[in-house]
Amino acid sequence: MEKLNLNSLTKEQIELASKCQTPEELIELAKKAGVELTKEEAQAYLDELENMELDKETLENVAGGGKHNTETSARINAKLYG
Repeated sequence: MEKLNLNSLTKEQIELASKCQTPEELIELAKKAGVELTKEEAQAYLDELENMELDKETLENVAGGGKHNTETSARINAKLYG
């Protein structure tokens, strides 16, 4: 299994992840996608999702959802990684 690369998530994957209520649910979802995720990583990602509201433009520019926009990528990375 591979490690989670937040920059490669699709809009659909982000939406599915945002529906997870517990780290265990997110770990199971990630496992189905062939991604290895620790409980700590899952909790941290859920915390980020809770604190981050992605507007439609941002979601459209996430990998696979629209044209590559360096400014949008930087904004997403700043929100995800501090």
